Amino acid sequence: QLQLRESGGRLVLAGGSLRLSCAASDHTFSGVATGWFRQAPGKAREFVAAITWSGHDQYYADAVKGRFTISRDNAKDTGYLQMNDLKPEDTAIYYCGADGVGWPPTDFESWGQGTQVTVSP
Repeated sequence: QLQLRESGGRLVLAGGSLRLSCAASDHTFSGVATGWFRQAPGKAREFVAAITWSGHDQYYADAVKGRFTISRDNAKDTGYLQMNDLKPEDTAIYYCGADGVGWPPTDFESWGQGTQVTVSP
């Protein structure tokens, strides 16, 4: 099974930016849809963004549309989530997923362990 490792999460002030990375264990990554979910304390995991294997199509949750950008570099087997104009409500653990179920994906076959993003007012 594909293994994923997220990085880039940290504490940031509201209005700031972060770029999360998702590094995959092998080149299977390049042939599957990937994306990001997040889970805030006391809340269910929610969809954030997804991207097709080619990178041609992206899909965003309404809450992040216009602020977040998902991308990928298949040559590096790595996905990215650029987050701009961060808000305290973006505080959550962000999970990278690969091999999406449906479009937009409602689940992924492989998941990373998550990276914490904290946005301070």
